[in-house]
Formats: sequence, structure tokens, C-alpha cells
Amino acid sequence: MNTKKLTLIGLLGALAVALGALGAHFLKSKLDTGLITQDQLIGFDTAVKYQMYHVLAMLGLFLLSKHYPHKYFTWAYRCFIIGIICFSGSLYLLCTRNLLGAEWLKTLGPITPIGGLFFIAGWLLIALIGLKKESK
Repeated sequence: MNTKKLTLIGLLGALAVALGALGAHFLKSKLDTGLITQDQLIGFDTAVKYQMYHVLAMLGLFLLSKHYPHKYFTWAYRCFIIGIICFSGSLYLLCTRNLLGAEWLKTLGPITPIGGLFFIAGWLLIALIGLKKESK
């Protein structure tokens, strides 16, 4: 068993839950102060959702790769990690930049869609595994 992968999956899942709670409670309470807008709160929630979706996908990849080994599982897993860092990570920072007093974080805007492209690439790699299994 690759314990490093499973450990990372567990940590990223726990982080998604913790950040979801942060958004639902702490950040929501800051709406009245103007330090976070409704759109930023929605963006933060989107980051949490996409992180959790892809953590669950990583868990699925981890389990599937035990029964159907394929190098694309590893590549998809890596794409999902990069996607979480770039997509969710940049959204977390972009959406809390006012609260953090770091307006310069808005320069991270172009990183978000790059993370989305990594998510798409990971899912396409999974599709390719299916196509290759079918052709055998």
C-alpha cells in the first residue's frame, strides 16, 4: 500500500472540511464588516467543493489502481493535486485577500483557470484508461 498517497488524501480531505467550516462560520460572519463580499464567500465555497470532489476522486483513483494498475492513474492523481493547489488554493487566497489585507493577491487570478485545466486533464486521463481497457 502506498501510504504517502493515502496520507495526502486524508490530509487534503480534512483540510477541505476545515476550510468549509471556516467559510460557513468565520468568513460568513465577516460579511457585515465588508472584509469579504457575498461573491467572495461563494468563490471560497466553490474552492472547498472542488477540493473535496477531487480528493474523493483521488481516493477512487487510489483504490482503482490497486485492481487495475495503469500509469495514467498516477498522472491523473498528480493532475488533481496540481488542480487543487492552483484552482482551490488561488481561490482561497483571492477570496480572502481583503480580510488578509493583501490586495496584491488578486494577481493570482490567472492561476485559477490553470488549475481547472489540470482538473480537466485528470478526468481525461481517466477516460483514456477506460478507452484503453475497452480496446483490449
